[in-house]
Amino acid sequence: MTFGQPQTRFTSSSPYSVAATRPLHVLVFLIPLMLMYEAGSVLYLAREARGADTIGAHGILRGFFQTFGAASLHLPPLALSVVLVAWHLLLKDPWKVRPRVLGLMAFESALWTIPLLVMGLLLTRPPAAVALQEGTLQALSWQARLTISLGAGIYEELLFRLVLIGAIHFVLVDLLRAKHAVGAFAAALVSSLAFAFYHDVSGPGGVNLRLVLFFTLAGLYFSTVFITRGFGVVVATHAIYDIVALLVFTRER
Repeated sequence: MTFGQPQTRFTSSSPYSVAATRPLHVLVFLIPLMLMYEAGSVLYLAREARGADTIGAHGILRGFFQTFGAASLHLPPLALSVVLVAWHLLLKDPWKVRPRVLGLMAFESALWTIPLLVMGLLLTRPPAAVALQEGTLQALSWQARLTISLGAGIYEELLFRLVLIGAIHFVLVDLLRAKHAVGAFAAALVSSLAFAFYHDVSGPGGVNLRLVLFFTLAGLYFSTVFITRGFGVVVATHAIYDIVALLVFTRER
């Protein structure tokens, strides 16, 4: 299933808006982020967080693989890579990566981050990613916080956008024959609500409605980026937001 992509043959000369959403460019774009997260998990999180799963979505995916007897720490990135390669093969796209597309994807992701940062500052002070775990985060090195930011971008988007939106859209549109717009909106809404309550939104008097509102709107925002601009751009957008929130707004120990 692809969102917002023309059903035409992809070529090495296709425009950037199309190339950035294709699986080969997405995979090559994400490989450095996945490698940095895996290295940071071993070098920093395993020591500073005592080996605990600091990325809930990563833990959920690991738990899924463990139910089938696969307990490897590194299976989620391997599975994502396999899915993207299989998708590339099914589309029969050319095996050519355009470096300019990768650079523009990074630049576009940074631009998409700006409205999200503004929204976060208006709704939650400090930004939500910091407010949730301020005491815990302050005890971590900047390398560990960078690793957490990358992991959240990769695995939360994998779980809530690529898997959840994809599954809901498949059921509504492909099985129940709903219109694409209806399926996409319903999938984005459900994914956004699940994303909001996946986070700890409790406050001193119960549920923190500002956090619920922020994470729901952030989920809708990420869903929009995913549906219109693809998986690679939304992962980087999420990761850049968390990097700014966790490294700029959280004091290093």
